[in-house]
Amino acid sequence: MGRRVPPDNRAETVRIQTAMQKRKVRTLIVDDSALVRGILNSALANHPQIEVVGQAVDGVDALAKIKALRPDVVTLDVEMPRLNGIGVLERVVGRIPISFLMISTLTAAGATVTMEALQKGAFDYITKPKHHGVANKPVFKTQVVERVLAAARAKGRTRKVAVGTASSAPKLPPSKIRGWTVAIGISCGGPQTLMEMLPVFPSDFPPMVVTQHMPAMFTKPFADRLNSICAMEVSEATDGAKLTQGTILVAPGDRHLKVVRRGIEQVVSLDDGPKVTGHKPAADVMFASVARVCGAHSVGVIMTGMGKDGARGIQQLHKVGAWTVAQDEETSLVYGMPRAAAETGSVDHVLPVGKIPYAISRLMQRGARRPSAAR
Repeated sequence: MGRRVPPDNRAETVRIQTAMQKRKVRTLIVDDSALVRGILNSALANHPQIEVVGQAVDGVDALAKIKALRPDVVTLDVEMPRLNGIGVLERVVGRIPISFLMISTLTAAGATVTMEALQKGAFDYITKPKHHGVANKPVFKTQVVERVLAAARAKGRTRKVAVGTASSAPKLPPSKIRGWTVAIGISCGGPQTLMEMLPVFPSDFPPMVVTQHMPAMFTKPFADRLNSICAMEVSEATDGAKLTQGTILVAPGDRHLKVVRRGIEQVVSLDDGPKVTGHKPAADVMFASVARVCGAHSVGVIMTGMGKDGARGIQQLHKVGAWTVAQDEETSLVYGMPRAAAETGSVDHVLPVGKIPYAISRLMQRGARRPSAAR
């Protein structure tokens, strides 16, 4: 399992990526709102690396224009008349090498259907601005451009995540490991990556905490989606939640997740402090707390995402003797956070996503990286 491109497709993927580096990213905008189409076009059309090749007003129109225009990236509205975004994904993903970037409303319903879209092979998502003033801000335009360029680099690599019960997912054998904690920091491209990787772990694996950069409205539906496909019990973290064997706690989208000690137990403390490295929740905050509380009996994992969040925290984990792992460039949909962490010199292993679960298990079985740093 893993996001490695099958051998017969890898050469084609490399060819596509190399070719795209030499030309503009052909982008199709799909939304039933003329206002949103205009906002996205304004954000993308003047960028030197992007060419907006067309616009579509619904899913049926999108299918026709995908066939005619062969875009690299499609910004795809979730809810549309005639045929919605999910319907488009079901008809295109796996058949044509295109990356889809979902354009979602910041609502509970929008979050749920966006999680379904990611499971069906969408690369990532951005949320629609609530008003035109937000849309005109440089930060929004930068976010749209960055996501489109990242989606283009991932063209041909995203795929549908198998839907099924936890019992049908291939996974590690039952675990006899106790007294360890796993912390995962991840961002752009993360939902698809985690939906593929986390079902590998058995129901009795040591506890995990996850910081995924995501709006507050989205983290509970995301955790619920993971819970439906994992053997471990996955939930959005709540203040005071215990880290127990067989559980995965996902940081809420508007709070930093910290691990603290309460007596002999390790529990979650949710922090409403300012953004760190531009994020809330931030992987750096989570990793630092795990380093303090769990010390050498922890594994820090930094995975696909933009920016440098997590690099400082990985250094802190490494300093106290924890094992540290970074996802490799080939399987990272966005090789920003793993690269920044690896460049610190504090990453013990750089691995493809498919090997990370097995490596975590083996490292725990080996024991603390530096016995002198153990608790």
